[in-house]
Amino acid sequence: MASNPLSRAELAALNERSDAKGLVRLALHVATIAAAGAVYAAAFETAWMLPAAWVYGTCLAFAFAPLHETVHYTAFRSRRLNRAVSVACGWLLVLPPRFFRAFHLEHHRCTQDPERDPELTGAPLRTWREYLWRVSGFQYWARQFRGVARFAAGRVTEPWIPRTERERVVREARTFLASYAAVGVLSLVTGTAGLLLWFWIVPILLGQPMLRLYLLAEHTGCPMTPDMLENSRTVHTNALVRFLAWNMPYHAEHHAYASIPFHALPRAHAALAPFIRNQPRGYVRVHRELARGLG
Repeated sequence: MASNPLSRAELAALNERSDAKGLVRLALHVATIAAAGAVYAAAFETAWMLPAAWVYGTCLAFAFAPLHETVHYTAFRSRRLNRAVSVACGWLLVLPPRFFRAFHLEHHRCTQDPERDPELTGAPLRTWREYLWRVSGFQYWARQFRGVARFAAGRVTEPWIPRTERERVVREARTFLASYAAVGVLSLVTGTAGLLLWFWIVPILLGQPMLRLYLLAEHTGCPMTPDMLENSRTVHTNALVRFLAWNMPYHAEHHAYASIPFHALPRAHAALAPFIRNQPRGYVRVHRELARGLG
């Protein structure tokens, strides 16, 4: 940023972390997943099964939000609690948190730098085919399973993963693979493979596109500049999306001051709104704008 819109006192107040606020938000998110899962179970083998699975899967996929917050160590005051929740959410999404933390911190350091931002790896979206493939989430799942398998084999080549962390990344990947295998074998032995398929795998495949649409709106099409209040997009959206995303639609605020926990981002927005360049009203508007550039 060219200047610092927040004073030291304002930033110190916004940076205050809280186990209580984090636990309440986590409990509400888990309760939302459970309620959506109960509706899905009631709708099983009826005409409402697919839409119920989509809603339930979307709630599952947005476990990415607490994962993201905990790899920043801002969801809770307790470092151990942050770590435990990041492992649980990362396991659900096949996204080991030690790898994701290194990836995500490099993204923060190099946001919208085409040479260094790991989120910009690969060709930019130019066609409808590329856009729909990205939104489907299949690219994500393929990349994650390949990555976990590669790390488990001891091959960690990403330059932004510190050498001091590489052995931990390998161990975590091996633990994840072993636990997935154990769950798979246990489900076959106990005859609960159908439960695993219909209440985890199928719904989260259906819900992943909603997360992809949300994540695409964070930076895609924003200026390639180091100014975080220009290269990130804050989207004015409804309370449900803000809830599921743990206030991350306030994304420019988060990138400008990554130490601010989720519960303080609305207050940060009140102070930073005049300085934020990209503030569209709603995700439909964002994707309509992105669609104009597709061939």
